[in-house]
This record gives sequence, structure tokens and C-alpha cells, in this order.
Amino acid sequence: MKIFAVSGSLRPQSTVTALLRAATALAPGDWDIEIYPSLGALPHFDPAIDPDDAPEVVAAFRAKVEEAGAFVVASPEYAAGMPGVLKNALEWLVGSGEVYDKPTAVLTASPSPSGAARSRAWIVETLTIMTANLREDAVLGVPMVRSVMDGETVTDAQTRERLTAMWAALAADAPEAPGVEGGWRV
Repeated sequence: MKIFAVSGSLRPQSTVTALLRAATALAPGDWDIEIYPSLGALPHFDPAIDPDDAPEVVAAFRAKVEEAGAFVVASPEYAAGMPGVLKNALEWLVGSGEVYDKPTAVLTASPSPSGAARSRAWIVETLTIMTANLREDAVLGVPMVRSVMDGETVTDAQTRERLTAMWAALAADAPEAPGVEGGWRV
């Protein structure tokens, strides 16, 4: 299965991006997971730009989302919500429809006990309005994230189980792969 993932953090040493990379190690081995290198490369969203006339970097970003069988959004929480760079990226996808009914997971993390709950709620609300295919078991918050990781490895068994369940939820809703009876192999 082809997965396209984004991190809402621009920080090179971001814990959320490290968690996203660690989570990919828990996905089935035959999955192709691409993490977009930096949402900071996208220009500011401008609703006056027709979706067909979007800048090249935006068109390439949209194509990656469109081509993927599933979409993963990982994010920290800034100022009680999702980071502006993530909101900007999602706004570029609103009018063009790449996430319409696309199996989508949301992964938030925080050093606090909330697991970035406010950010997660805002992301879920935005993706719901965009008609992404969100399942409750594919929406995951990781509290006290630094205590469950060592570098880019998830050391906590319960967190690993929850991440594995997130991948299974995505697979359950992914479109049927050509030639694979019953959908994607997990």
C-alpha cells in the first residue's frame, strides 16, 4: 500500500516527525510510505488561485496525496491548535479534492498528558469538513511522547500496539488493490 504522510512540525529535530518515522517501522513491510520533507516549501494558501493554476510545488504535493492509497497527518500542538504550516497545507487540498473519501490517519503527540488533544481535534474537524475517510481507531494521540521513545524508536509496548492498530485501520479502509482479492494485504 502506498501511504503519503506529512508532519506539521518544521523543526529538524522534531519529536513528532521522529514519532512518524518510528511509526513507519511498525507498518507492514511491503507498504511504501513517503514522508513529505517539509510543509514549509508550500507557499501561503491563496483562495483566489484556481486549483488548476496552483504553483508547481502545490501541484506536486496534491499529486502525492492523490496517488496514495492513504494519507497520514502527524502534528504537535502549537498555541492550542495545529501549526499554521499544517493548516496551510490542508487548505491547499480543500478545493481540489485529493482527500475526498481517502483513508486518513491523524497522529498527534505532546510532552504533556493531553497528547496534543486540541491540535488533534482541530485536525479531525478540518479533515472531516474535507470529507476525508477518518476512523476513530486511526486517530491517535501520544501523551508524554519523550517518555515512550528513544530517538526514532518507540520503546513503549502500548504505544507500539496503538500505532500498529492505526495502520490496520488504514488498511481496512484502503481501496482494493488491483488483483488482490478482498483489498490490500496487511
